[in-house]
Amino acid sequence: MLKPRAFLLFALCFAAPAQAGLFSDDEARDQVKQLDAGVTQQQDALRQQMERTAGQQTKSMLDMQAQLDALKSEIRNLRGQNEELAHGLQDAEKREKDFYVDLDTRLRHFESAEKEKAAQAASNPVVAAASSDPNDPAPGNRAYETAYGLFKVANYAKAVNAFQEFLNKYPDSVHVPNANYWLGDAQFALQDYQDALDTYQGLLKAVPGYPKAAEVLFNIAGCQQELKQDAAVKKTLKQLIAKYPASEPAAKAKKLLAGAK
Repeated sequence: MLKPRAFLLFALCFAAPAQAGLFSDDEARDQVKQLDAGVTQQQDALRQQMERTAGQQTKSMLDMQAQLDALKSEIRNLRGQNEELAHGLQDAEKREKDFYVDLDTRLRHFESAEKEKAAQAASNPVVAAASSDPNDPAPGNRAYETAYGLFKVANYAKAVNAFQEFLNKYPDSVHVPNANYWLGDAQFALQDYQDALDTYQGLLKAVPGYPKAAEVLFNIAGCQQELKQDAAVKKTLKQLIAKYPASEPAAKAKKLLAGAK
């Protein structure tokens, strides 16, 4: 009886450590699996983060490329506009040059005609009397057109002289009111504000029903403003609004008065 018991006890002693070793291996495997799962999760998270980062970088690069393309397009448009402006300036310079040439040709023709008339007057008094008919509007028309041509090309100093000469020679011409109007504009452009004021006021006094009376009143207010005549400016603007309430200058006058308050 003692031998079998001793054998059983001996077997139990060896079986316990083996079972303990078996459990230790299972726990180690579980830990390894957990570690592998953790590493996999970290790798997945890192990959996702890298993908998001790469996506953001790609989007940023695409945005930058789009902005660059837009800037290039804008530069091309600006270059096109610059070329158009340069072409327009060349055309304007050419037109101005052609106008001066035409004006010079007209002046030379006019001078030649005057010399021819003088020669005819010396040789034939009858022809001279006929050609110097004060009712002939042609010389006055030419003189007015010459003065207005100088004004259109912004040669204000010569325009002033030409308009004054026209007014002195042809005081009965139908162009006298308009000549005074453009004379005042030319004087204003030359900053001769007092002379412009006198011209405008004289025009309204001589021709109360002048079609551009509203513009003239507004120009008078402009002269008074440049001459620091503040009270007179307000009076003129109010007069303009009262007389010509539906005109464009009256609308401008209202804005000026509203801004002065």
